[in-house]
Amino acid sequence: MKPESVRTIWIEGGITVWVQLKNGGRLAFDRNWFATRVAEVKATLPETPRERNQRLESELKEACTLFGLYHGEIDYLVFSTKVYRHGHLVGFVGCNAEGWYARKRQYGLNRVAPSAEQVIASLGVRAAVAA
Repeated sequence: MKPESVRTIWIEGGITVWVQLKNGGRLAFDRNWFATRVAEVKATLPETPRERNQRLESELKEACTLFGLYHGEIDYLVFSTKVYRHGHLVGFVGCNAEGWYARKRQYGLNRVAPSAEQVIASLGVRAAVAA
């Protein structure tokens, strides 16, 4: 069965998954069996842009916490933001095809690193020390 041939999917009675096909036919599946197959296929699919943004945001938050920083609003289209410490701009951080990047000024040379933590450290910021 090809994805283009599916019109609707619904669960009936919490047990049966029904698949309505565009040609008018229907297929019934056990809910658990269907969920297992969906998980297997999903694991082979590439990361969606939303999943990528969620993963990058989590990594950025962890790195900011380590350095005692916080970030401004994230531009999810290009995944970039400003990072601050005590209300002062530290620099610009983002992630693109090259990896994580940072720069101290809006227009400047990007420093590239494989992680948010490493790229923030490249701005000259030291990890926050617990008092």
